[in-house]
Amino acid sequence: MTRLMMIIFSMASTALMGAFIVAALTMGMVTLKPILVAAVLGFVAAIPVSWFVARQISG
Repeated sequence: MTRLMMIIFSMASTALMGAFIVAALTMGMVTLKPILVAAVLGFVAAIPVSWFVARQISG
């Protein structure tokens, strides 16, 4: 399951980081710090998401 989780994590982290960065930019936060914070939050949020999805796939 760890291997599957890492594969899902690579896709989920990219998607969530992008979504969080777009949300930050839409709210008018255009400096470096809010964009980096949004990227880190997306990266961290992808960990439980990928674990949950891998668990659902593997049964």
